[in-house]
Amino acid sequence: MRMWIVFLLCLAGHAMAAPTEEVLVTEEPVYEEPEVGANPVQVDVGEFDEAIEIVEEEVLDNPCLNHHCKKGKVCEVDEDNTPLCVCQDPTTCTAAEGEFEHVCGTDNKTYDTSCHFFATKCALEGTKKGHKLHLDYIGPCKHIDTCLDHELSEFPLRMRDWLKNVLVTLYERDEDNNLLTEKQKLRVKKIYENEKRLQAGEHSLDLLAHDFEKNYNMYIFPVHWQFGQLDQHPVDGYLTHTELSPLRAPLIPMEHCTTRFFEECDSDSDKYIALEEWAACFGVKEQDVDKDLVI
Repeated sequence: MRMWIVFLLCLAGHAMAAPTEEVLVTEEPVYEEPEVGANPVQVDVGEFDEAIEIVEEEVLDNPCLNHHCKKGKVCEVDEDNTPLCVCQDPTTCTAAEGEFEHVCGTDNKTYDTSCHFFATKCALEGTKKGHKLHLDYIGPCKHIDTCLDHELSEFPLRMRDWLKNVLVTLYERDEDNNLLTEKQKLRVKKIYENEKRLQAGEHSLDLLAHDFEKNYNMYIFPVHWQFGQLDQHPVDGYLTHTELSPLRAPLIPMEHCTTRFFEECDSDSDKYIALEEWAACFGVKEQDVDKDLVI
């Protein structure tokens, strides 16, 4: 529990990240996978951002200084001294200092670092293999147990509790840190001051289920809040694979139902998770889904 509060605090602290470039559609992908940090738990959302190629005021002596490329690409100049983004050679990536820097791709291959992964993915752009290749999770590839039906039903119980306690922790720490907006603080304050609130800790699944039933209203905003934290690239009311990655990539090695949970959240299998689908996955009733809560 403590580990997860630290992890989700990192997500909350950097919610407003720069736009990225991947949308999971059947056509040629526009976006790419997010980069990951060195620590498999304390992941900074900013590290998942992929800068759009932007050319600012040209710098004659080195045009690449103000030319930003997305992950997996580096800047080079052509014969006219014009900056271009080209795929990085994986051999130029810095070697991993430890196993914690390894990442696993959806091809079930362990990459030495995220740099190696993105460089490899870039080289495969435009191919069927490249279109299907995504970053799966942080750490070397390993056997992930099959998620059984009863285990899948337990997953949202823990996630809802984590989200609620992360918001409470943010509220307690948010003096002048701007971790929450004023509107968010008002909503979390009601949860924080509620005498019936289940305190953070390791609780049985039965207790978590009972608390959700008895104190249902405490969980509505945390579920909406997490959706808003992830829907940043762009803010369009849908979550893509890339937008989910800051949450799922560190989570998979610890929660083997993660992949199946998010797959089944996409109830219409269109590669996007709408707010209504997200809320339903966490047990929020249809009449309580409110886009205004995604602040």
